[in-house]
Amino acid sequence: MSPKKKLKEESKDSRVKITQKADKEKVKAAKKQAEKKANQKPPKNDKTKWYVISTQSGHEKRVEEAIKQRIEAMQLQDIISEVFVPIQKKIVIKDGKQKVKEERIFPGYVLVKMMLDKDTWEIISNTEGVSGFVRSSKYPRPLPDDEVQAILKFMEIEQPAFQASFSIGDAVKIKDGAFVDFVGSVKEIDQAKGKVKVLISIFGRETPVELELSQVVKL
Repeated sequence: MSPKKKLKEESKDSRVKITQKADKEKVKAAKKQAEKKANQKPPKNDKTKWYVISTQSGHEKRVEEAIKQRIEAMQLQDIISEVFVPIQKKIVIKDGKQKVKEERIFPGYVLVKMMLDKDTWEIISNTEGVSGFVRSSKYPRPLPDDEVQAILKFMEIEQPAFQASFSIGDAVKIKDGAFVDFVGSVKEIDQAKGKVKVLISIFGRETPVELELSQVVKL
């Protein structure tokens, strides 16, 4: 092969390698851009508002999950952004033991943040378990933001309310403290403070004593 022809072939090979390298860089950049786009969260839609939907009491969580599944399946996260059941944790005293349970603040209702139009209305309304939107006229009325914020703050209360498993007049036994094993009747219950007043017999007289709810067991 003549030097001239050899030089021409080398130049051609060099151009091919440069083109291949450029193509690889393009593919790499395209993959990186696709990954970045896939990891991006959907943009917040300023047109979304909070609405209340009604359901049968006791089915709120089931409806919440059903709506979330439809949102994911139909990729509607940008127009139906949030769904939740307002709940609050409460301490229940039963048999002298404390248990934490979740209690629905508004039984029979679920909150949805969405952009309301004909399509989204039908999607939510046709979800199994949904009775319909809460509305004051022909169309659903969105909840004011301050009301939603108040509900969210109420859900985050660190000191939950107490709830006794007995009522005024019930016979109870004291299981802890200075009056352990005394039997009496419930006179007052202060669930907010977790206190109970019990009438017990001391020296032949009924005397009220204030106790913690956890110190008392219903007979």
